[in-house]
Amino acid sequence: MGGPAGPSIHEAIAPLSFLLGTWRGTGEGSYPTIESFGYNEEVTFGHVGKPFLAYGQKTSHAETRLPLHAETGYWRAVSPDAGAIEVVLAHPTGILESLSGRFVPSPGGGTFDLSCPTIGLTDTAVSVTATERRFTIDGDRLTYEFSMAAVGHPMTHHLAATLHRV
Repeated sequence: MGGPAGPSIHEAIAPLSFLLGTWRGTGEGSYPTIESFGYNEEVTFGHVGKPFLAYGQKTSHAETRLPLHAETGYWRAVSPDAGAIEVVLAHPTGILESLSGRFVPSPGGGTFDLSCPTIGLTDTAVSVTATERRFTIDGDRLTYEFSMAAVGHPMTHHLAATLHRV
């Protein structure tokens, strides 16, 4: 997915090139319908020379190390000068997110504020009706918060993690 010997990064996503690589860390999850839990996480951002970044995420339970969640998708800088970002994510549980939002740069990275007011669901997916994500990158440190409206609850905090570039 790109790298030193890979294709050149497309100019449309050059402003996002600081995301490239693998990030690992830990997080905490909670929601009104579940017990709180800790988790380990790995996120990768790569490219193939096209105007998007490929994104992959996977988590495992902090104690048992059993898999918890995964998602995959693409990040696009649709208007780099204005900071407009689009992210498309697919979950193996039948949930599809089409997020949009803004990127505000800062020295060493910046903050992405993304929201998905309409969720795509398969017939057997859990009822999630909206999501919000905030990613903040400061050098080799990535933090994020994830909230969702699901199973009859309004927008509620669900996940927070801190990852480091490896």
